[in-house]
Amino acid sequence: MKWFKRILVSLAVLFALLTVIYNFFPGTIVDLSQRIDRSRANLTEKSLRIEDHTIVYLEGGKGDTIVLLHGFGAEKDNWTKFAAFLTPRYHVVIPDLPGFGESTKNNNSKYDIASQASRVKKFIDALGIRKIHIAGNSMGGAIAGSFSLQYGDMVATLGLFNSGGVKSPNKSEYIKMMEQGKNPLLIEKAADFDRMLGMLFVKAPRIPSPIKRHMASRSIKNRPFNEKIMNEYRNNPFTLEPRLGELSMPVLILWGDRDRLLDVSSVSVFAAGIRNNTTAIMKECGHIPMVERPAEAAEIYMKFLNKQQGH
Repeated sequence: MKWFKRILVSLAVLFALLTVIYNFFPGTIVDLSQRIDRSRANLTEKSLRIEDHTIVYLEGGKGDTIVLLHGFGAEKDNWTKFAAFLTPRYHVVIPDLPGFGESTKNNNSKYDIASQASRVKKFIDALGIRKIHIAGNSMGGAIAGSFSLQYGDMVATLGLFNSGGVKSPNKSEYIKMMEQGKNPLLIEKAADFDRMLGMLFVKAPRIPSPIKRHMASRSIKNRPFNEKIMNEYRNNPFTLEPRLGELSMPVLILWGDRDRLLDVSSVSVFAAGIRNNTTAIMKECGHIPMVERPAEAAEIYMKFLNKQQGH
């Protein structure tokens, strides 16, 4: 029976250790969870130096290249669960855009849409890739659109997921808050993080309290730099709207119908301006469909790609 008692003691110690890590080192849990998701998606973390920025990115899979760009205040792992459905058939590259995630935050650099699109071009060139499918969410959609306007010969298809870049006919809740001088994407205290989640999702993922506190703390820490970037967007606005007709490649316009940041009425503006478009609206879904319902979003995107490739 001694061996049984030893097992019980070992299990008790292990449980106690896991409890300590869970409550006092939630960042370790977040890192472990990300590593598991990346492994399942066949993605590996790498880094690359582009001028005054180190860009950290995920890469995996073989085939035609897909580049995925995250939104404001987000990071590369927003795409990981979505990318798991792509890597069996495609070579997928997901950078932390400069200024976000693990990539360099340089106070002397500019982070407006055009500057970021230029960095994405240099990043892709450094990888030695000549032709890509590119997709972006929110701010990342505006950057992907800007990239496609400037470097259209490189772009096989463009994906706009709840994308910035046009003025929606109906004002979103976010726009109304911004007009009142409130920005729910800039986090000052823990309660702001819950409010932000409510803005992003129809059905927010369940996040244990210690991990949520860790994520909120990280957002609070990043607030000053995020505010710098937001101010640069506002001082140097970029709109795709007048130039949508120049996008000649096939374009997927994918939206969550209950987006509180960028109203779903934006879809009609994109669709009216882009000749070769495919539109998909996900019901009961918010601002980041590839996070809220990754399997469904990936199915829509893969169907779009298959259609363009004659599959």
